[in-house]
Amino acid sequence: MITDSSEIDPSERPAPAIKRSGAFVIHIFTALGAGLALLALFAGVREQWAAMFGWLGVALLVDALDGPLARRFDVAGLLPNWSGDTLDLVVDFTTYVFVPAYAIAASGLFATPVALALGIAVAVSGALYFADRRMKTSDNHFRGFPTLWNAAAFYLFLLRPSPWLATLGVSALVVATFLPIHVIHPVRVERFRRVNLGIVAIWGALVAFTLWNNFVVGWPVTAVLCAIAIYIVASDGLFRMVDKWDR
Repeated sequence: MITDSSEIDPSERPAPAIKRSGAFVIHIFTALGAGLALLALFAGVREQWAAMFGWLGVALLVDALDGPLARRFDVAGLLPNWSGDTLDLVVDFTTYVFVPAYAIAASGLFATPVALALGIAVAVSGALYFADRRMKTSDNHFRGFPTLWNAAAFYLFLLRPSPWLATLGVSALVVATFLPIHVIHPVRVERFRRVNLGIVAIWGALVAFTLWNNFVVGWPVTAVLCAIAIYIVASDGLFRMVDKWDR
């Protein structure tokens, strides 16, 4: 029996090729982050640290935009055979973990054996974190330190702490990856979202200024950058304490 095409449920018809092509362009945009990670690694190998973080910053911007674009244009529905989630995890591992792990190991901020051990610890703990299905809570917080090693490495280059203090800081973050703490996702957590987005915009501008000046900035810029980092890491815990006091 031949069925009239007019009787087919519109939801079961294949999407037009132009829509599927447009959706795949968004996947390519996401995958561009892997190319940016390679450019960052090339810069890091040449010890052009500001350029390395610059490329990682562009990758961070791509990561901030690709998710909303994918949801807006229903990429998952148009291309069910391509996993945007898997693609995003692969790219994020290279930009958030692998390249920063190299920077930590090759930075010269640690003695060579310690630097290599810390770099390996960052890479291994980051890989395990990305495999954890519980990495995000139901309210879009990260569970544990969310492997923001691109930011952590940036602060190491900015602050240039003593080797023992830097070792303690990196080790603490590796351990915190597996702790039951919550860290806000500034874009996706609804509470104070506008405030958080404004803070992130200020942070991005100050980071760009810092990289443009090859990490040579005055104490006011450094102080604001550190204050923002403390806010991002500690704000959820502070809000929870305030909520308990209000009760």
